[in-house]
Amino acid sequence: MATAIGELAAAIGEMPRHWWVVALRGLAAIVFGILAFVWPGVTLSVLVLLFGAYAIVDGVLALYAAVRSGAGGGQFWAALLEGIVGVVAGLVAFFYPGLTALALLFVIAAWAILTGIMEIIVAVRLRQVIDHEWAMIFSGVLSVLFGIVLFAQPGAGALAVVWLIGLYAVIFGIALLVFAWRLRGLRSLGDRVAAGAHQTSSA
Repeated sequence: MATAIGELAAAIGEMPRHWWVVALRGLAAIVFGILAFVWPGVTLSVLVLLFGAYAIVDGVLALYAAVRSGAGGGQFWAALLEGIVGVVAGLVAFFYPGLTALALLFVIAAWAILTGIMEIIVAVRLRQVIDHEWAMIFSGVLSVLFGIVLFAQPGAGALAVVWLIGLYAVIFGIALLVFAWRLRGLRSLGDRVAAGAHQTSSA
């Protein structure tokens, strides 16, 4: 019994307590996507700067979630790496304006693929405590596919790229909101796991 509680505590950590961080990441992605759609005459260069701001915010929130979750193993390192990649990608977009729009699109594509892979790793780990957790896996797969499309079609028209990025961000954000809602429902489980782990360590 003690071993089972310990394994469950390691898998879930305190992530359910910080479900709002995942929700904020989802909202940030949706806002970014909507701006890409509705901003009249938005250029690819402006969109890249918007992406830079979004990636930094998303990366910082992912780092916070990783550090505060208390989970160990591959889940922690995957979430930590996802945050670092987001911050670095955002800083590149901001501080290297001399890069061509094409080069910055490759940065976005690389960020999407790496972020997607890390989210899939976290989702697989969390399946120990969340049955049929499709939202996180879906967002990870979507990110990977989005990055591959950008790599494969870098010469697509600017308007098509803007719409593609906007559509991706909105769907990605919705998936994160669904995942945050599922985490919110696990708060009581997290409390029971933490209490059981504390009792086990005190025994």
